[in-house]
Amino acid sequence: MTEGPAIEVRRLTKDFRVGLKGLKLRAVDDLSLTIPRGQVFGLLGPNGCGKSTTLKVVLGLVPATAGEVAILGLPSATAAARARTGFLPEAPYFHKFLSGRELVRYCAHLSGVPAARVEPAVEAAVALVDMTEAAGRLVGTYSKGMLQRIGLAQAIVHDPELVILDEPTAGVDPVGAAAIGRIIEAMRARGKTVVLCSHLLGQVEQVCDRIAIMDKGRLVLEGAVAEVLERRDRHVLTVDALSPAALAAAEAALANHGARLGSVTHPRRSLEELFRELVTGSPDA
Repeated sequence: MTEGPAIEVRRLTKDFRVGLKGLKLRAVDDLSLTIPRGQVFGLLGPNGCGKSTTLKVVLGLVPATAGEVAILGLPSATAAARARTGFLPEAPYFHKFLSGRELVRYCAHLSGVPAARVEPAVEAAVALVDMTEAAGRLVGTYSKGMLQRIGLAQAIVHDPELVILDEPTAGVDPVGAAAIGRIIEAMRARGKTVVLCSHLLGQVEQVCDRIAIMDKGRLVLEGAVAEVLERRDRHVLTVDALSPAALAAAEAALANHGARLGSVTHPRRSLEELFRELVTGSPDA
C-alpha cells in the first residue's frame, strides 16, 4: 500500500473567470494542507471561503490553476486514488425511482466492487448507517435525514480508506445530525479517514480530531482541536483551602497563607467563538 498522508495539498491555487470580461476570481489562494490518516478532519469557513472548491480539486472534479494535490500518496486526479475515496456532496441528487438498497447496489457496481462481494458490501454499508429497515423503500419517499444517511452508505459501500463529506448534516434536524455524527465516529473506529465540511461547529468540535479554518481562499488556522481551542494567553488556577486573606493577597501571598495550588490549566473557548474571531475579528460578532 502506498504510504503518505490521507491528503497532501501543496500551494494550491484555483482561479475562475467570471463575467463577460473574464475577470479573474481567486477561490483558493496558495493553500498548503496535510491531513493525516485515521482521523476525522474538519474543514471550516464561511460561505464562499473556498472550502468546497478545495474539495472538488482534491477529488479531481475541477483542475487546479497551480499547485499539487495527492490522495493517499497518489495524484488525486487518477483512477487509483478515486477508487480509494468515498464522497458525499453537499446537495446530492439520487434517482427517486430506486430503492435505497438499489441505489447503494448501483453505486457499488460503479465503484468496482467485485460481483461476489456486492451484496455483502451493500448490506454492511446500509447497516452502518442504520437504514436496513428503510432500504427497501423508494428514495423518493425518504426524509432529508434518510437521504443523507443513504448518501453516506453509497459513499462507503466500496470500503474506501478516505471519506469526504461536504455538509452531510445540511437541512437535517438535530436528531438526524446526531445520528450522522455517530456514523462518522464509527467510520473513524474502523480506521477510515473522514474529511468533514460542516457549519455545525458544535458537532465538529465533538467528532473532529483536527480542524482547518479557511477565509477568503486562504488557510487561517490548522491544528488539533484540543490545542487550538486552548486560551494560551490565560490561565485557570484551582486553589485548595483559600482563605479570604490569601485571596486578597493574591499570588505572592498564597504560600504564606497556607493555600495549596491544586492545578494550572488553560481555559477553552468554544469552536464557534474561535471561528467568529478568525473570520470577523471578534468572538462576539
